[in-house]
Amino acid sequence: MPVKRNGSMTRRKFLQLSAGASAAVAVGGPRILNALVPAGPKAEDAGVQKLFSVCDMCFNKCGLIARVEGGVVQKLDPNPKFLKSRGMLCARGNAGIKQLYDPDRLKYPLLRKGARGEGRWQRLTWDQALDYAAEKLQKIAAQYTRCGVLFMAGSDLQSRFVHRFAEVFGSYNVISHESNCLLSRNRAFLDTFGEVPYPDMLNCKYVIMAGANRFEALVTPDSIDMMTAMRRGCKLVVLDPRFTKTAALANEWHPIKPGTDMAFFLAIAHVIINEQLYDEKFIAEKTYGFDRLKTHVQAYTPEWAAAECEIAAKDIRRIARELAAVSPAAMVYPGRRSSDYENSTQIRRSFAIVNALLGNWDRPGGMTAARKVGLKSPGVEAPWYDDNPEERVDAGRVKMLFEEEGSFKLTRDAVIEGKPYPIKGWLTYKTNPMQTGANRRRTIEMINKLDFMMTVDITMSDTAWMADLVLPAPSYLERQDPASALQGSSACACVVSRDPVVPALFESRPMLEIVTGLAQRLNLGEFFDFTMEQYRRQQFEKLPGALAALEKDGVYYNHDKLYGVYEGKVFKTMSKKIELYNKRYADLGLDPMPVYRPPREVGQGKFRLVVGRDAYITQGSTTNNALLFELEPENTLWLHPVSAAKLSIRPDDRVEVASSVGKGKLKVRLTKEIRPDTVYMATGFGVLSRGLSNVYGKGACIAEVLEDYADKISGNMAMHETMVTVKKAHGS
Repeated sequence: MPVKRNGSMTRRKFLQLSAGASAAVAVGGPRILNALVPAGPKAEDAGVQKLFSVCDMCFNKCGLIARVEGGVVQKLDPNPKFLKSRGMLCARGNAGIKQLYDPDRLKYPLLRKGARGEGRWQRLTWDQALDYAAEKLQKIAAQYTRCGVLFMAGSDLQSRFVHRFAEVFGSYNVISHESNCLLSRNRAFLDTFGEVPYPDMLNCKYVIMAGANRFEALVTPDSIDMMTAMRRGCKLVVLDPRFTKTAALANEWHPIKPGTDMAFFLAIAHVIINEQLYDEKFIAEKTYGFDRLKTHVQAYTPEWAAAECEIAAKDIRRIARELAAVSPAAMVYPGRRSSDYENSTQIRRSFAIVNALLGNWDRPGGMTAARKVGLKSPGVEAPWYDDNPEERVDAGRVKMLFEEEGSFKLTRDAVIEGKPYPIKGWLTYKTNPMQTGANRRRTIEMINKLDFMMTVDITMSDTAWMADLVLPAPSYLERQDPASALQGSSACACVVSRDPVVPALFESRPMLEIVTGLAQRLNLGEFFDFTMEQYRRQQFEKLPGALAALEKDGVYYNHDKLYGVYEGKVFKTMSKKIELYNKRYADLGLDPMPVYRPPREVGQGKFRLVVGRDAYITQGSTTNNALLFELEPENTLWLHPVSAAKLSIRPDDRVEVASSVGKGKLKVRLTKEIRPDTVYMATGFGVLSRGLSNVYGKGACIAEVLEDYADKISGNMAMHETMVTVKKAHGS
């Protein structure tokens, strides 16, 4: 049967599958959807429709085809023409059907009644909800300026409309989830190469992966391409205090001492420079500050590094030589990993500098530049508000803040302090900082400083649980979305978009409709006087063939040049070259080259708590999914048996893990797959929301335990600075 983009179903048809068409106002009450998907097709059904969509179970946005039968999505299949995911769909992607048909879904607008977190709600109509929200926003704007409202949106195709609304409303206090995990990486590579690269894993011959866990924390196409490259002979060396699945499949695993990655890579640079293993022509023509770097790394010998990172000097020398021998098709993987230390940007700078020494920029198997896609981004000329403050609320707290992203940690500090000015409103969309931001009690303290908090989401997340107004969003399978440009290194540069494969259930509304309704009530309607179809037509003005390709294949490719993009061009840095020595850092009083400072030592009787990801959890947003919950029903604390013996802890005991800011109780997993001085637990458990019926009461919340340090250059949350105690829980 041919694949089509649009199908039809009636709302009544789906509700016939349910136990009832109305839901209790008490969140966490009885389930109301008892028969989400029929056991099989009826004889009179007209067959199966196959409709293109794009997954939204994580940030990867993989292409898929929904099988719709009798108006119900029966299965999700990978789109074989979607190259970024190499025609595959992971466990989370397959579980998207349970996000659509989830009994815990938010079904209509809810207004908090009683104390925050008490779980008492009043059902509102949409008009009542939008009237209430507009009144609250207007009141805050009048009393505290429009910058008195904070906006935060997750990685979603409609998040751009939250940003557009913030801009026309008049607040430049916009933050993202990425300041909890990614910005120090972006800062480091941007400040070295002038842009954030895309690793060409498929054609690489040697990869050092420090901390990133690509065979569990999936990134497309990197995770798939890494496996293919290894089958072709690529060597993978993993540095990680945990024996992850990536480490298990690697050629070498080194359980590096946490916080010492920079020592290892400065020693790698020492060997490459002193043994003249670099491409002299590349270094001379394309880099800035090589002579200074050469002097800088003389003290950082492999013997010195071995004492710091607990990896043998002979192995450091051997790895450096092996890496250089196959360059430029070799790399230190730039990573998308959990954030780590207060010097994260400088740690990642050491990664970037080794890549530069390998001469792998803009070459096969190395670091590739972003490719042109041609999708237009419709802008807006926002009003000017004379009474607004001059800066973001988190401005000046670190020297290299990304203004368009901000810092959740630094913004939270500013809100609690009320300095430099008050923030009294907060709108969140498809993001859950109550689970993803370190020090949950501090987030609650921030929320309690607000006059109004509004959350738009699919389910009652912990963040929604603390809000004043909660609005139901449709799942990605029910929405029409703007087009989005995606980068996939050697896989593709492409465009995707979504149309609904089934109509939206219950009273859920997409974000564009919500902010349009708010804009109309706030006399800003002229900035949202378009439909999604009109917006998408603007996006495709310079891509006349894109719509036809999307109709036919579910994806549009722009086959732009992949390698040699920078030939004849300068780099977007102050020196116009790859900056081994960063001129801007020097001007700002920062170390222009990474200077190693040992991490804080783990004290007697304590452990360093590290954060990580697996293949089932997306920043905690998928733990309640019925299919994924079967695979991971609770989190456990990874603890080395030697450490456990000293604490009289046995397998499956319940333990209490505690830091200076909080504690939690969960089962222990005794394993040699972690260093004796380190512990680990997964994100997304120990929830406060009783609206998450599968996962409520299961495991412990890592955000409750993590202390809230920040990277001193970018403001990125530094989640590996927390030291904890572990003991057998009372009653175990």
